Amino acid sequence: MVRVLFLHPDLGIGGAERLVVDAALALQSRGHVVSFLTNHHDESHCFEETRNGTIAVKTVGDWLPRSIFGKFSAFCAYLRMIYAAFYTVLVVSQNEKIDAIFCDQISLGIPVLRLAKNSPKILFYCHFPDQLQTKPGGFLKSIYRAPLNFLEEKTTGQADRVLVNSKFTRRVFKSTFRSLSLDPDVLYPSLNTKFFDTPPQDDEVSCKIPSKSFIFLSINRYERKKNLSLAIDTFRDIAATVSATEFDKMHLILAGGYDTRVSENVEHFQELQSLAQRYKILDKVTFLRSPKDNTKLWLLNTAHVLLYTPENEHFGIVPLEGMYMAKPVIAVNSGGPMETIVDESTGFLCQPTPGDFRKPMLKLFRDPKLIESMGQMGRKRVQQKFSFEAFTSSLNQIIEELLQDPK
Repeated sequence: MVRVLFLHPDLGIGGAERLVVDAALALQSRGHVVSFLTNHHDESHCFEETRNGTIAVKTVGDWLPRSIFGKFSAFCAYLRMIYAAFYTVLVVSQNEKIDAIFCDQISLGIPVLRLAKNSPKILFYCHFPDQLQTKPGGFLKSIYRAPLNFLEEKTTGQADRVLVNSKFTRRVFKSTFRSLSLDPDVLYPSLNTKFFDTPPQDDEVSCKIPSKSFIFLSINRYERKKNLSLAIDTFRDIAATVSATEFDKMHLILAGGYDTRVSENVEHFQELQSLAQRYKILDKVTFLRSPKDNTKLWLLNTAHVLLYTPENEHFGIVPLEGMYMAKPVIAVNSGGPMETIVDESTGFLCQPTPGDFRKPMLKLFRDPKLIESMGQMGRKRVQQKFSFEAFTSSLNQIIEELLQDPK
């Protein structure tokens, strides 16, 4: 039994949060003691396991600003995480023995964590280099980002071991952090399939969807980089292509993480609604904000086809969720989905254009047997390659190797 502390910036709802929560559950299932230290944890906007006491969570530094006049959000995020790292060193490690620290997203706290009592091993999970996730800017922004990018690279290299979420991310990691000689290991995210095996209950959303509708479902945060407008553009394209009788049977659901503190979430949600209204298909599109776990389960069970629109997604846990629920997945042919989806077997990999997405959407709409066969192939693929058991075994072995390493 080892004591593992998870250090995460904002324990909300998202792919990164789902991964670290699953990692904690995986180690906990092997008898290890786990807990979270985070800068922000809103019990109305988080995963159930962090709210119901399954995993202990402590919040520190939430009083520090998230931005300065709407700017410098990266600097503030780094500052908040450094504060959490000092809290780990000065408080947590003084009161209990920590064997390993699992941190992700922000690496700047690693040098501080090195000062912790009993020198716990540090494991850093790189979902994607932070410097590549920032929005483009001008000359002043490049000056602002330069020291942050430098520090990200140097502090990432100070971890005892680095993991990434896909072979795609590993290639990006090595091309971005050129001064680092380390070769990160790939630990694919997984599903806690026990949750998805729970029988879905009738949900309040069901009354909003016309009965017997053929449902195309998209699950992604309301961020512009998630390219959710592609789903609406394609749906408009379909409306102009098929008969009114066929289109009348279809319905599109967009469900995604939505945080009122994030201006982009609020703005983009309104943009997408306006887009659907302009296309005169607003009555054919249902928008859901931060659906609860039972709602998400109902959606995945009820939908016929899952749409996944982001380009160059680092990994993408949603396609796995869809495949496990025996739904064909139509995704952009780039990034992580290229490693999870088998084209024309468990779904379709397409160019990010309405024309390319429209073809498989209509093909599946018109062929129920294809939906069934692809769905079963997808479920088998998740069970064989991305099971929670395989994830647990791999992570547990990594922790054991990390603690045995004399460095």
